Amino acid sequence: MTAPAMTPIRLRAEDEEDLKVVSACLQDAILPVGDMCFQPDEKRFVMVVNRFRWEAADGPRPGPSADDDVLAPYERVHCGLRVEGVTGAKLRGFDLKERGRIMELLSMETVEGGVALHFAGGGCVRLDAPSWRVMVEDSGRALAHRLQTLPPRRTGLTASRRVQSAGDQRSATWVSACRRLITSCAVFL
Repeated sequence: MTAPAMTPIRLRAEDEEDLKVVSACLQDAILPVGDMCFQPDEKRFVMVVNRFRWEAADGPRPGPSADDDVLAPYERVHCGLRVEGVTGAKLRGFDLKERGRIMELLSMETVEGGVALHFAGGGCVRLDAPSWRVMVEDSGRALAHRLQTLPPRRTGLTASRRVQSAGDQRSATWVSACRRLITSCAVFL
């Protein structure tokens, strides 16, 4: 049995309900601290994550044991996230100087005057954005990820709603642009 074909996600969130769907898709995404950046002149926050593909994990597994994951391994995919309309960014629980430190995104939520990104270990990025828009897009092919068990699901939401397909080349270009923006970013706060 082979893994299900990957349909890259391409999502836009403009309100609290939309953001819940994006948060469910990005739950348990991992990234180094150095792959997030606030660009004050453009009023933009960007980050590139390694997203766990919940939509593929929700399907039936080929056998009763973890050893059968070789037949249909869980998957991760590179994914770009962009938040427009950001006027300020504050962080708590981690240091930007630890650029290689790996963070795990637990959830995203609307807060008064913006959006908050919550990370494992108590880290948080608070984006001041009275009028915000979040864009998320997968890039490239899914990568097999050997797990003995699924990460704990923290919400009851499924990530299959509002999923649109996107071409690999365009997605890769978009995430490459996000990485270039992060590389050129000199200021976070």
